[in-house]
Amino acid sequence: MDSSYLSNPIIFLLDTAFSFYILAVLLRFLIQWSGGDFYNPISQFLVKITHPPLRLLRRYIPAVGKLDTSSIVLLMSLQMISDFLVLTLKGMFFSFAALALLSFSQLVSLLINVFVFAVFARALLSWLNPGTFNAASNLLYSLTEPLLVSCRRMIPDIGGIDLSPLIVLLGLQLAKMLIIPPLQQLITLVG
Repeated sequence: MDSSYLSNPIIFLLDTAFSFYILAVLLRFLIQWSGGDFYNPISQFLVKITHPPLRLLRRYIPAVGKLDTSSIVLLMSLQMISDFLVLTLKGMFFSFAALALLSFSQLVSLLINVFVFAVFARALLSWLNPGTFNAASNLLYSLTEPLLVSCRRMIPDIGGIDLSPLIVLLGLQLAKMLIIPPLQQLITLVG
């Protein structure tokens, strides 16, 4: 029997569990950063599942202005633990610096992907069901509005069509293409 027979399902389960929790912590961080509604049911769910470790970390790691540094430390720690476990199960070993860079690049990629999906979902909701209010659309609005507002200042409204979601999506994809590859090359150099 192949050794990957059991390790692949374990890797899948570990990676999935860590990924969902990391996403929850990141969404909580972004909601707090964007000034989102914490009375929103989705926000309350995220707060409930992420509060225990953040409460502990906040005792030792203070916030810096509007930036919740304890969330950033938790995100980085969780991603590094996840990457370490997955790489160990695959029989691969990296230095601490390479592991930190790998985890950082994955978090940056996740952050960009969250914004891409949020802008895309908000644009779809505005076309399919404009003017309706629900917990998800409210959350999408609070997450994406800071990006869209800055884009609307630069690009005028063209005949009642808001092109800001398209420009933001292009900008996010361009940012991903420019940021992630150099980080991956740095990982191979440090590795």
